[in-house]
Amino acid sequence: MAGSRLPRQLFLQGVAAVFLFAFASLYTQIPGLYGTEGILPARRTLRPQGKGPWQQLWETPTLLWEAPRLGLDTAQGLELLSLLGALLALGALLLPQLRHLLVYLLLWAAYLSACQVGQVFLYFQWDSLLLETGFLAVLVAPLWQPPHHKQPPQGGLAGALPHEALPFWLVRWLLFRLMFASGVVKLTSRCPAWWGLTALTYHYETQCLPTPAAWFAHHLPVWLHKLSVVATFLIEIAVPPLFFAPVRRLRLAAFYAQVLLQVLIIVTGNYNFFNLLTLVLTTALLDDQHLAARSGNSRRRKTPASRPKALLALLLELTVYGLLAYGTVHYFGLEVDWEHHTIRSRTTFTFHQFSQWLKTVTLPTMWLGGASLAWELLAALWRWTQVRGWLRKLWAAVQLSIFGSATVAMFLVSLVPYSYVEPSTHGRLWTEAHRLFGAVEHLQLASSYGLFRRMTGLGGRPEVVLEGSYDGHHWTEIDFMYKPGNVSWPPPVVAPHQPRLDWQMWFAALGPHTHSPWFTSLVLCLLQGKEPVIRLIQHDVARYPFHKQPPTYVRAQRYKYWFSQPGEQGQWWRRQWVEEFFPPVSLGDPTLDTLLRQFGFQDKSPPRARSSGNSLARALLWVRKQLSPLEAPTLLWGLILAVGAVRVVQALLGPRPSRSSPPPREEKHRPAPKKDPGAATEQAAPAPSNCNSSSQTTRRKK
Repeated sequence: MAGSRLPRQLFLQGVAAVFLFAFASLYTQIPGLYGTEGILPARRTLRPQGKGPWQQLWETPTLLWEAPRLGLDTAQGLELLSLLGALLALGALLLPQLRHLLVYLLLWAAYLSACQVGQVFLYFQWDSLLLETGFLAVLVAPLWQPPHHKQPPQGGLAGALPHEALPFWLVRWLLFRLMFASGVVKLTSRCPAWWGLTALTYHYETQCLPTPAAWFAHHLPVWLHKLSVVATFLIEIAVPPLFFAPVRRLRLAAFYAQVLLQVLIIVTGNYNFFNLLTLVLTTALLDDQHLAARSGNSRRRKTPASRPKALLALLLELTVYGLLAYGTVHYFGLEVDWEHHTIRSRTTFTFHQFSQWLKTVTLPTMWLGGASLAWELLAALWRWTQVRGWLRKLWAAVQLSIFGSATVAMFLVSLVPYSYVEPSTHGRLWTEAHRLFGAVEHLQLASSYGLFRRMTGLGGRPEVVLEGSYDGHHWTEIDFMYKPGNVSWPPPVVAPHQPRLDWQMWFAALGPHTHSPWFTSLVLCLLQGKEPVIRLIQHDVARYPFHKQPPTYVRAQRYKYWFSQPGEQGQWWRRQWVEEFFPPVSLGDPTLDTLLRQFGFQDKSPPRARSSGNSLARALLWVRKQLSPLEAPTLLWGLILAVGAVRVVQALLGPRPSRSSPPPREEKHRPAPKKDPGAATEQAAPAPSNCNSSSQTTRRKK
């Protein structure tokens, strides 16, 4: 991790970009989800219980406790937090000076504050992943940024940087936990589709929000789908241990395997910022040398002394690739059918065998992580010994102690949610790790992961379709902007935006409506004609079939959807009615009142009127009016294009660094021999090119 300055900068920029998308996407949906006329008003979640302010903040860590002091209600405070978070993330994305520890701390605190009142609409795994990644960014971000286009002297600031690689190692550990657990849970769930390698024959049409490319992927040959499942298991289970391989080319191979998987998911599914965030985590597998080579600044440094080491690394690589190939062929029974030009595959191991294997390897993977962390700690300690000057050495020792302790603590905390993949290992975990995790669990510093545990919709994609009527006899369907409804509408491309209501509609369709209490509140809002909620369904209110007058009755039907077959003109979907999902109700209906009372939606305390008297509330209202004409995906893609345009302008107006960088590299060839060892050993210096050129000079002089 020593040569990781460029990947760290790339990681911090990526985290800022994901925070930008997350805050901007959430901001557009706050009135309909959490406003006073929303589905789940945020004001219901923050009610003082007579506790002290600090105890209240610790138990429910959200900055929204301070909203009343600003003259705002909870929803308005959430809007303010989202706007400030988006602006701060945009600044950190564009300006290196803002990639500061305090900036990322504010971003993390703002998103944690939103999650505390987000209720079911912010309970997704990628929200937890963003919180954990955001906190790691706090540890990775520097306390001080050098002036632009200036590198600190080799013997000056270098002594204060031995600790920098330690927190970044946690990013690699998080990526390992995410991918390994995501692969393991597919098999521990005993899902027949995953065990039968047929999951992808259903996945493309049953995922929440498919893209148009998913339709084409769905119609690929079955043998290719099964081979793709094998590749998924390979990438998610067998490849992650290579994240800690001592050979960098193995780590780079693991990097490109993860990138390939995430890009294919992005192409075929709308998973908001999740896959982008996973790609950001993969930067921990890169190094300065690889990124410099991609930038055209690489230099060949082959010496006779390095040939035995290179040969040993090559043999290790070939051994690893051979084992991966043999294991894949053996455990998934791969056979080439030359007659039909296909590749046959099947699972050749049993659930019991896999459970025994998992029980055997889970604890060793923890030891692997601990050994890798110990190596990084020793490397950081060795770099600290190379720092010159007692004052710089003392300051470096203080930073190394603080960040080293934080890294070890975060590693111990993360072991608890990681151990959930294997129950017996969870029980054998160190007691202090459980105690430490319990103390900070409410801060969501570490979470358990395991996406696509079971494949849903094996007999057809379940989908809830809302209907409204004025007389109770003639019903009109209420189509959503993004989720499947009208069979003639193509699947949209909305990432990195996440329409959270559409996602919850997908989950609601998997069970009875009583498993999704918020659905009753949605029906009530539609009967009352709440415009903020209607805008979640159709941004252009004129396209909502009951925009002139709310429906008298609302009901919901459950359908099963399938992708249309090639050749069916004008249709993307086929569907079949299954059953009634929610009974017809109207305002004052006893059934509706009973459900509202059962789920606690009949709030007896009247909502406070939204404050609009102070200047801050008026400013928020003005911003909302300016941005409301823009649909959420348009707003996010506009931000992406704006960032790209600013980057182009920055590149055009700032060519001087590329012109001034060659002279320092040439000057590095002329220092006295006495300075070479010091320059070569201080690998924590911020300028990787200096380190490379110093080591190159040492070899030439030898």
